[in-house]
Amino acid sequence: MENAVEKIKVWFRFVPREGWFPQDTEGLWATRLGEDTARVQNAPFLQDGVAEGDIVRFETGSDGLHWAAGRVSSSGNCTIRVVPVPSGPLGRSAQAVHERLSVFGLGGEVFSTEFPMAAFTAPAGADFAGIKRLLEQGEEKGWWHYEIGCGTEEWWSA
Repeated sequence: MENAVEKIKVWFRFVPREGWFPQDTEGLWATRLGEDTARVQNAPFLQDGVAEGDIVRFETGSDGLHWAAGRVSSSGNCTIRVVPVPSGPLGRSAQAVHERLSVFGLGGEVFSTEFPMAAFTAPAGADFAGIKRLLEQGEEKGWWHYEIGCGTEEWWSA
């Protein structure tokens, strides 16, 4: 019988952004790969510079928590965060955001009902140029605001 895949939560520390969430940590689910490495399993809502599929190094604190100590390798995936404009045509609907981006097959999660920010993973090899065009069009049409939490060279040059 094969060993069960060990899921752990890897915690990231960062400086809270002005006018943003007051949190200074975010826990991301990860698959443990070794004594101090894990592959991130979800798109981050707050942490920049890491994407689903990236391999990170961590240190386990005396409290038993696994704290990120840096990215070991990039998956080539990108993290996109989209917040619908409440007064815009999509209202506060994260579902409507998902529907608009579903043409690209992007998987994502919603932060909360109160704050319907969606965090998407744009996989390596996706139509980055098309995704960028749609994100820009949506912003121009007042559908949403967006940011790139983690972009690759391929993303920025698309």
